[in-house]
Amino acid sequence: MQDYPKLSASSIVEGLKKREFSAVEICREALEAARNKGKGLNAFITIAEDKALRQAAVIDQKIEKGVEPGPISGVPIAIKDNICYKDYPTSCASHILDGFISPYDATCVKRLLDSGGIIIAKTNMDEFAMGSSNENSFYGPALNPVGENLVPGGSSGGSAAAVSAGIVPIALGSDTGGSVRQPAAFCGILGLKPTYGTVSRYGLVAFASSMDQIGPFARNSQDLALAYSVICGRDENDSTSAEQSYLQNLRLLEADREFKIGLPKEYYSEELDSDISRMIDRAVERLGRDGHNFVEVSLPHSPLAIAAYYVIADAEASSNLARFDGIRFGLRERDDELTAMYCRTRNRGFGREVKRRIILGTYVLSAGYYEAYYNKASQVRELICRDFEDVFDDVDLLLTPTTPAAAFKLGEKINDPLAMYLSDIFTVPANLAGIPAISIPFGVTGDNRPIGLQFMAPAFKEFSLFQIAGRFEHLMS
Repeated sequence: MQDYPKLSASSIVEGLKKREFSAVEICREALEAARNKGKGLNAFITIAEDKALRQAAVIDQKIEKGVEPGPISGVPIAIKDNICYKDYPTSCASHILDGFISPYDATCVKRLLDSGGIIIAKTNMDEFAMGSSNENSFYGPALNPVGENLVPGGSSGGSAAAVSAGIVPIALGSDTGGSVRQPAAFCGILGLKPTYGTVSRYGLVAFASSMDQIGPFARNSQDLALAYSVICGRDENDSTSAEQSYLQNLRLLEADREFKIGLPKEYYSEELDSDISRMIDRAVERLGRDGHNFVEVSLPHSPLAIAAYYVIADAEASSNLARFDGIRFGLRERDDELTAMYCRTRNRGFGREVKRRIILGTYVLSAGYYEAYYNKASQVRELICRDFEDVFDDVDLLLTPTTPAAAFKLGEKINDPLAMYLSDIFTVPANLAGIPAISIPFGVTGDNRPIGLQFMAPAFKEFSLFQIAGRFEHLMS
């Protein structure tokens, strides 16, 4: 099937209904691509071949019997390796989870399977989702299909690479500070960070629980909206989840609508890459001709977002990762003394970046420093939330760059943590505020590296993001 890498999720669903091909044929194409192209990109940690083929056979049987197989029937999907998939390893790309097999499906996985999706593989990532380049993986870095000397972004770099390379039309990642949107921008695809709580976190290995959110990647807005509509919604296993349903409204995505769009002045400094600045100007011009209105707005506390984020995220990580001690999960280093066994296991099992964040997080939560660091960061977070509330009283959406620069080279920033952290400077505020945001590909730099534009919307307004993404595709076609 020569055209498989170009097939969208929607076209696969339609093709199955018309009997143009079978789900097993599509599944075999995806698995073959995962074994070959995926191996070259180091995009996958585990390939679930046997289970995927069984799922595809069930889809074909349903179609043969005239039974509705589901809204994403037969679509090959990859999931980030911090999302639990029953009977397969969940490693979080960490040595400390060697040998751990998930005993259950994450809620988002169950919903994908119930809707006819076929899980073919689990993708490479930064260890425990801590990183911006996928270079912190125990299994080595994933590579960017756009240029194999470039990072695919992080921490969901494997998922972004798999979609960008045409191995799967849809993949899931997790976004704590930009880990879906930043790799989407680097790989030239779309990525969505939903409103906090709209997608259940049950079965997602926790990094920073107040900001973690599962989100989809896709190559077009229709597939992105379809994937989100399947995985969103209330889950009794996650008390922070919210009731949402979009599946019946997808046909309305192409409806014409004029948006009032804010341009936050804090995001457009002189340090912004000139190619990205140029593409932002072009996007504003095109959308303006399409009938959308632009105004300059201010998010005065957004320059403090990176500092606040890394205090809060590391504090939550130090608490969440305390469970990995050599007793209950994965790796265990033997020692006659219990505390020594803990120390040996964690020292060998965790990578450098994870250790750095655990140490920082423990420090900011310690007696004498909690008020000075964690409490202050929480107060800044509240101010950032208020900034967004105020600005969304006046505008429908915000337009910003997704990243301050396009994809960088492997090894370029690995020894400079601060430079690496600043890769997320434009994405972190949405996580602190819990609002939805999307990265849309729009043009390339002078040396052909993709550029991503970010739109942010008020809480629970993902539909507006899908609509503006659809308008972009129409304007670029």
